[in-house]
Amino acid sequence: MATLLLAAACAQTPQQRLAAGHDSAAAASGLQKELAGLTPGQPMACMPRFNNTQVKAFGLTLVYSVSRTLKYRTDTSGGCERVARGDILVTQSPMSQACQGDIATTVDQGSRMMSGSCSLGPFVRYERPAR
Repeated sequence: MATLLLAAACAQTPQQRLAAGHDSAAAASGLQKELAGLTPGQPMACMPRFNNTQVKAFGLTLVYSVSRTLKYRTDTSGGCERVARGDILVTQSPMSQACQGDIATTVDQGSRMMSGSCSLGPFVRYERPAR
């Protein structure tokens, strides 16, 4: 019993890892590369759902890639970082939009077990400027 309590006491939340500097430099670098050449718009409460959207995780941030020239960024509450390792992001909403405050869960591809969850933040649309 004491071993279990000790292990639980040593576990860090994603927010604690980021605050300590773990993974933050790599996540920031990856996010910068993902959004390079795109111009951010104003934060929005919701974003439309698209078919065949790829989702990538960079620390606490998720990026929905609609196309090479259109992406949406949302900063989460933490808990969905395993998307970066290949877990599946699952969102459920009765609307045709994903909205700030929606709860997303992550599912391990192999075991199909839930591996995490997070609350979505405001969405920022990034697109390539017109030439």
